[in-house]
Amino acid sequence: MNYNQLIYRKQRRWLNTLVIAAGCLVLFSACYLMVGEIFISPFHTPTPLEQQLVMQLRLPRLCAAIIIGAALAVSGASLQVLLGNVLAEPGVLGISGGASVMMVGLLFFFPVLATPLGFMFAAMIGSMVFTLILVSVARRKGLTTTRLLLIGVALGILSSAIVTWAFYFSDDLSLRQLMYWLMGSIGGISWSQHLVTLFMLPVIIWLCLQGKVLDKLMMGEVHAKQLGVDIAAVRWKLILAVSLLVGGAVALGGMIGFIGLVIPHLLRMALGTENKYLLPLSALCGGAFLVAADIIARTSLHAAELPLGVVTTSIGAPIFIWMLVKNHID
Repeated sequence: MNYNQLIYRKQRRWLNTLVIAAGCLVLFSACYLMVGEIFISPFHTPTPLEQQLVMQLRLPRLCAAIIIGAALAVSGASLQVLLGNVLAEPGVLGISGGASVMMVGLLFFFPVLATPLGFMFAAMIGSMVFTLILVSVARRKGLTTTRLLLIGVALGILSSAIVTWAFYFSDDLSLRQLMYWLMGSIGGISWSQHLVTLFMLPVIIWLCLQGKVLDKLMMGEVHAKQLGVDIAAVRWKLILAVSLLVGGAVALGGMIGFIGLVIPHLLRMALGTENKYLLPLSALCGGAFLVAADIIARTSLHAAELPLGVVTTSIGAPIFIWMLVKNHID
C-alpha cells in the first residue's frame, strides 16, 4: 500500500466518523424530544399540550445542549493547541470559573444589567481574563503540564471561593437560585435566551474552519511563521473566540465541565491530530454527548432533576484520571 492510499484511507476514516457522529446527534435529539415525564410518540398526531411541551420546553433546551456541547468541545480542542497541552480544558483550567465570577458580580452589583446579553458579555470578559492569564503564564514561563494544571485548578478554587462568599452574604433569592444553576443546568432555558446562541454559532463555525492554521501551530511557532502564520494575530483571535464560546456556554448552562477535555482527547487518541477534521468532529460529538447527558439528568430521578454539570463530571472525572495515569503526565 503506497502513501497516497494510506492518506485516502485515513481521510475516509475521518469522514466516516463524521457521518456516524452526525447520525448519533440526530438520533439522540429525536429521543430527547420524545422522552420525559410525558412520552411523546412520533407515530401519532401530537395533542396541543404535547406541541407546547416540545416547542416551548424541550426544543429550546435541546438547542442549548447542542450549542453548549459543541462550544465547549471546540474550545477545548483549540486550547489544547494554543497552550500546547493535551489536558487543557475550560473547566479544568478555571476559565469557566472566571466567567461565573463575572456573572455573579454583575447580578450582585449591577442587577439592572442582568439580562441574557448582559450575562454573556460579563461571562465573556471573565473567561477572557482567565484565558489571558493562562496563555501568558504558559508562554513566558514554559510551565510543565502539572504546573499549568495546578495554576488552573487554583484559579478555579479562587473563583469558587469568590462566588461562595457572594452567596453567603446575599439575601437575594435570585442569587441563591443562580447557585443551583451554576452547578450546570439548562432546565430553565427559553427561546429568549437563545439570543446568546446567535453570537456563539458563527464563532463555532469559524473555529471549525481554523483546522489548517492549528495544524501549523502544532508544528511550533518557528515553523508556523515560516509557513506564513501571523502568530500574534492568530493567538488573539483564538483567545477571543474561546472566551466568547466559554462565556456564552456558562451564560446558558452554568458550569459544565470535562466536555472540552474528554471529547477532543479521546478523538485524538482514536483517529489522529488533523485539526481540520478534529474540530468539526469535536463539535458534533460534544453536542451529542451533552444531549445524552441531559437525557440522563432529566430521566434518572422521578421527583427531581439532576444538575447537568453533575452528570458530565461523573462521567468525565474517571476518564480524566485514566488519561493522567495512561499518559504519565509530568
